[in-house]
Amino acid sequence: MLRRQQDAAARGQLRAQVQAAHAQTVRRHPAAVEAHWWRWFFVQDAGVAAGGCDDPATLLAGQSSAAVPDQLYFSSPRTQLIKHPCKKNVALYLGRQVFFTTDNFRSSLFPLCIPAALKVGTPELTSAHIADSVLVLVVNQKVYIYDYEANSWNTSLGIERPVSHVSGDNCCYSRHPFCVDMSNSVFAYLYGDQISQTTVYFSNTRGYKFQKFAYERQAELVGSLGGTFYFHSLSQVGLLLIDQGKAWFSYSEHPLNSSFGLPFDYNGTLGILITPGQKGILIFWFEKSLLVSRNSGQLVYPVHVREGPNTLYSSISEANVTIHSVAANENELAVLTQENSLYYGSLGILSSSLIKFAGQNICTQDAALMFTDVGRVEILTPIPDLMFPAFDFQKCSVNIQAILMDPQFEVDVCKVELLEGEFDSKMYTIDMNSKLELTALMIPRPGKSLIPLAMVSNPHSLGLQAIIYEDGYTYDGNTKHRMNISLKQQHHWGRADPSFTSSIKRPTGSTITLDVANKEISCVDLKPLTAFISVGCDQEKKIVIQNEISACQNNILDPVGLQDNYSYVIERDAYDPNFQGQKALEDLVVQYEYEKLGCPSLVYWNNPWKPVVELWREGKFQEVIETEFVLLEVHGLFTYTYSLTAQTALCKAQPQNWTTIMETASDRGPFAWDRENYVSCHDPDNEAPLRWPNVPYQILGGPTANKVIFDQRNGIYVFYISIVDPYYSYCHLETTFSIYVHGAFPLSVILAAATIIPLVAVMLLSVWLAYAIPKLLHTEKGLKFKGFWIYLCRKCRKACACFRGRC
Repeated sequence: MLRRQQDAAARGQLRAQVQAAHAQTVRRHPAAVEAHWWRWFFVQDAGVAAGGCDDPATLLAGQSSAAVPDQLYFSSPRTQLIKHPCKKNVALYLGRQVFFTTDNFRSSLFPLCIPAALKVGTPELTSAHIADSVLVLVVNQKVYIYDYEANSWNTSLGIERPVSHVSGDNCCYSRHPFCVDMSNSVFAYLYGDQISQTTVYFSNTRGYKFQKFAYERQAELVGSLGGTFYFHSLSQVGLLLIDQGKAWFSYSEHPLNSSFGLPFDYNGTLGILITPGQKGILIFWFEKSLLVSRNSGQLVYPVHVREGPNTLYSSISEANVTIHSVAANENELAVLTQENSLYYGSLGILSSSLIKFAGQNICTQDAALMFTDVGRVEILTPIPDLMFPAFDFQKCSVNIQAILMDPQFEVDVCKVELLEGEFDSKMYTIDMNSKLELTALMIPRPGKSLIPLAMVSNPHSLGLQAIIYEDGYTYDGNTKHRMNISLKQQHHWGRADPSFTSSIKRPTGSTITLDVANKEISCVDLKPLTAFISVGCDQEKKIVIQNEISACQNNILDPVGLQDNYSYVIERDAYDPNFQGQKALEDLVVQYEYEKLGCPSLVYWNNPWKPVVELWREGKFQEVIETEFVLLEVHGLFTYTYSLTAQTALCKAQPQNWTTIMETASDRGPFAWDRENYVSCHDPDNEAPLRWPNVPYQILGGPTANKVIFDQRNGIYVFYISIVDPYYSYCHLETTFSIYVHGAFPLSVILAAATIIPLVAVMLLSVWLAYAIPKLLHTEKGLKFKGFWIYLCRKCRKACACFRGRC
């Protein structure tokens, strides 16, 4: 009541302001304003929520009637209400008027309008999606974006053909990049177009920019397009195909791309609701049809209807009711019919039926249904204000738990007292070869037994093993049951056929859900435990290069000097800026980044070398990495090679190298060699012929003993290192590090031939003289020569004696 009084006061104050603005504008432009003045509002008031139309200042500026914003309306006669699964107060109402709220319809609302500057033509809204903080709207076969936080409108880019629908999902578990990517993904498509010829658009920017989506084998598919969806719970893109009253899903990735989902009856134009939580639950509904799928469309079946304790119908059509509005949250389903009846059902693991509540006069043409909390349903009806162009929302709140306790429904009391686990509503990551352990606690009512059931939404990627045991008693004497759940990649359990598992190289996702299979519908507040598992990169992992002996410890480099804008010169004969092994035209001056690289490791030039790579996670050492990795000197130094060739590395195919990688991935820059494009030359499936067996083998680690061999050159090398083994981790494990190569003597500036030839000549002459002189002394000439030297020696002795004063 107080809230309504505040709204009325706000409306009264605003009405006076607008009427004053209107009166002033009419005096200036009576013909342009009189017919449309009430549509020109954009109100930002505490009691009246903002809409999409312009504010009264537009009128005061003297704009013409051509600038009047267009009031949106929904093309379907069935009202729909889209709630943001993460931001509980954000919702979009679709009906004869379109309303957007950020306070769960507590404030009065103006109809949502789209600016006239966008020139949409007919303002008919055919589809909408809330992607994080923006509304993605299809108006007159074009896509528009309304950022309600920045209050800005944009036209989506990249869509060249008409579209009618958009689809997407929101991840509420965390701000992990995997989760953010889910919320940013949006599809746009034309419903009813021939599937083999249609164009589907995909955006990873929340709809701001689209590109054509390439679906393999699309030209071979038969039928018309009923929808395009990204099933994150299954890590598949699904196309709904419609043909001759039947529909089925086609999937994009192995192993589901080799077959279709089971066909089901398709009557009318089914609305498709993807329930929150990424569990793979889909709701298909039309006036006379209500279907559900718990595995992303692989199996679709009708929802049973209970009317009283003894009446059970196999479908909505058999119950002879007409659906007006449908709402669902993570675990519950509610249906409002034109017969003024409300139906409620659980979306538990095995439950697939609705129970009818007593009929009331609650359904009007504009009524919509939504969940406000677990077990809380509201029926909303917009009520126009006769004196003001804003709408209030009449709310009829329904407490499901209280109604189910009515004896007329003969619903059993919930047999579960407690179901809890710390993993509920959280997100975890399982990287390659990793494992995750979860635990849950269950307590039944006295004398009752439970049937717990743990399931994964993507068994092709994620496998589980569960153990349940008794874990003591409560103070009341109830038995406590504990379940331990072990999760790891399906490939590593060794229990599934390769034709069943998804590609291990591709990051995937799955939810794990723990529920009680035999719980009653009265267990409204006892929701299943659900966690999202990203089978992909663990963001906490990084690689570190071991640096036990540094150049600073051996006083070769000064750490203080390295931090003081230290620079060094790379000779032009030793590097190539294009990384092709060609000599540069000039020397390169390099500024050393001490904060990033630290003090270089010390490496002796004449010792074959391989870096020791360590894996760290959350600041803790995990292991020494022995798998394949590659190196590249970041400044283009090529004064090193490798100890093995393709032949000595026992390659069966021609190995990759940096040159071939740069040629095939030129758009990614020089450092493009990673786990996504690496192909082992030892892989039996690698069919590249071994044409050049003597080329250096540039992969280190793995099954070979390959090492780096340096030229006779001292200096700093800064290496980029990348782990390329696709089966080690989903992460792009890469870093840069530095080493200092020492111990190499400078190369002589004198030509080798000019030194070696005279040296050899002197040696040969010495050998000849050692042989010839003794032989010559025994001849006549030799005796004379000997006598000459004896005579000369005597003379020298006399001369020396006289010099000393003995003469």
